[in-house]
Amino acid sequence: MSTFANSEFQMMQFIPLVIVPQVFFSGIIPLDQMASWVQVIGKILPITYTGDALSQIILHGASITDLGGDILALLIFLIILTTANILGMKRYRKV
Repeated sequence: MSTFANSEFQMMQFIPLVIVPQVFFSGIIPLDQMASWVQVIGKILPITYTGDALSQIILHGASITDLGGDILALLIFLIILTTANILGMKRYRKV
């Protein structure tokens, strides 16, 4: 998000919009007990998959092979966000 901000102040304005809502989807509050539209929002945030993977490891003793779906989702987020960062940084590079 800082790539797309024009100033430090604008980046600070992104924090309540991007970072704070992710705390609620990190596994502190179970998503399966929330409304369906909230569950959809939770599925498009990477911290949901991170929290799920950590919960499976800590509570159930899952191995890395049991976390295939969560790891795949996180890799997809990694590719998407890295691509967005590369495209956003083009305005700073003189190529």
